[in-house]
Amino acid sequence: MNTDIITAVPFVGTSAPLLDPQPIAAALPAVELLVPQMLPPVVGDYVFDVSDRTQCPPDFVAVGALVACSTLIGNRVRILPKQFDNWTVVPNLWGAVVGPPSAMKSPALKYALSPLNKIEREWRKEWESESAQAEADAEVTKLALEEARKEAKKKLKDHDRDAAREIIAEAQEAALVIPKRKRLTVNDATVEKLGELLNQNPRGLLVVRDELPGLLAKLEDEAFQIDRAFYLEAFNGDASFKYDRIGRGTVEIEMATLSLVGGVQPARIAPIVRGAVSGSSADGLVQRLQLAVWPDLSKDWEWRDRRPDPNAERDYEAAFLRLECLNLGTTEAPALRRFTKDAQGLFIDWMTDLQREARAGAQSEALEAHLLKMPKTVASLALIFQFLSGDNEAIGDSALLHALTWADYLRSHAIRLYAAGTYAAEAGAHLILNRREALPSPFRARDVHQKGWAGLSDRDAVEAALQILVSTHNLALREVPTGAAGGRPTFEYLWHPKIAEGGR
Repeated sequence: MNTDIITAVPFVGTSAPLLDPQPIAAALPAVELLVPQMLPPVVGDYVFDVSDRTQCPPDFVAVGALVACSTLIGNRVRILPKQFDNWTVVPNLWGAVVGPPSAMKSPALKYALSPLNKIEREWRKEWESESAQAEADAEVTKLALEEARKEAKKKLKDHDRDAAREIIAEAQEAALVIPKRKRLTVNDATVEKLGELLNQNPRGLLVVRDELPGLLAKLEDEAFQIDRAFYLEAFNGDASFKYDRIGRGTVEIEMATLSLVGGVQPARIAPIVRGAVSGSSADGLVQRLQLAVWPDLSKDWEWRDRRPDPNAERDYEAAFLRLECLNLGTTEAPALRRFTKDAQGLFIDWMTDLQREARAGAQSEALEAHLLKMPKTVASLALIFQFLSGDNEAIGDSALLHALTWADYLRSHAIRLYAAGTYAAEAGAHLILNRREALPSPFRARDVHQKGWAGLSDRDAVEAALQILVSTHNLALREVPTGAAGGRPTFEYLWHPKIAEGGR
């Protein structure tokens, strides 16, 4: 390796002496563990069975399961967290499972969502059967309309317009009605198509993304701000949305209710979180990922090859079928649920503490905004736990206590999430330091970017990592003189002598 090392000053434009390199911190905040007692047995037994067989964190399966439950319930029921006020909550949920490619995020979500897919397959068979019948009816309808037109023409010749109109109206009333396909999930769709699907499935839909940052990054683009507004509104789940498009005309979504779940790699969530923390994307999109979990991965891996627990699988699917068949309200006239007296007292105490903490200003604005959206999450989880217990009436203290345990657990994961920007930069700095032999000396930021190393695939991530290396005196930065033609200044980096010699 070239040992052309700068020995003057660690920062451009200063006269400070050369300082010794400092260690780079790269530790994520600790998170709480998911334990079986946090889930009803009808869900928990299956979650931990899948976790053991696939060697993935149970957190991933649990989040997928709870978001799937919220999708089946949809906006057919609303929670009123206060006894007299009209504040209502739709129990739809947004979740994200954060982990590296090896964390088995996709298999975990696939297993968690399997009952939804099974229900949709049955619906599809029914729809295909109805569609086949409708096609046959279409030919009959066409013949009937032709005959009706002939009869109407005769009435018109007799100057009997009212009779002609009545004949046509009766024929059209008996015309083909195209069956609507019932859906629960969607993977990739424009907001215009989502609007059409929501009007056909007013209960709500679940957007499933294998790589969630693809959607989030798209919504960061200025060209997709209407899409972003739609998703922000759909998180609340209780309002209409209207958009106008050339070609499609005006589409009115009577009730925009979306749940959301997907996988996230730490390196890809970091720039999105940085936007939320810095304020450049401070409209609360990231804060809506209330069920975002980033568990520690086990360093041990063991071969697993056994049959799934048949009882756990049976009970899990049965719980979903029961939620699907619940005799609740409708989108237009939803069922309403409140807390029992004991549960109401618990919720008041918890929310009072939450609001006082937020007003004290002890947390960052991004984390504070995240925590202030948690009342909807707690109320939604409490309703889901209540329904999973087999009791579909008022939300009791047992269900709420489960939800409050989840609130503490999710809070620890939220703290880790909002530390992602700093952590990613520190991890990137460690990677550059460990692979410095692969770089020229001196080197430029583009040299690192071109390597395509994990977590350093975009220029912002590279710059952030290099800034940490400079600030800890591992690297020195110097400006490259421009030629006679001038131009924008460029900079290059050189390793501290002790680093170049193999020290740390």
